[in-house]
Amino acid sequence: MSDEDQIRPLLHVVRGEPDDVELAALTAVVAAAAAAGGDAPEPAAPSAWAARDTQVRRPLPHGPGAWRASGLPR
Repeated sequence: MSDEDQIRPLLHVVRGEPDDVELAALTAVVAAAAAAGGDAPEPAAPSAWAARDTQVRRPLPHGPGAWRASGLPR
C-alpha cells in the first residue's frame, strides 16, 4: 500500500496509554462537538469611525440666516 492510500488517524494520543473505553468516550465527545457546529458568529457592526454616513458633510444652508445655521448643532 502506498502512502497516499493510507488513512491518517483523526486523533493522536500524545501522552499516556488510554484504554479502549477512554478512546471511545473521547471520540464520542469530539464527534458530538463537531456535529453541533454552532451558529456562525454575526458580523460585528462597523464602528462610528468606519461609518461612511458620518464622513459625508451635510449640505450647506443658503439664504437669510445661513451663516447662523451653519454653526448650529445638527
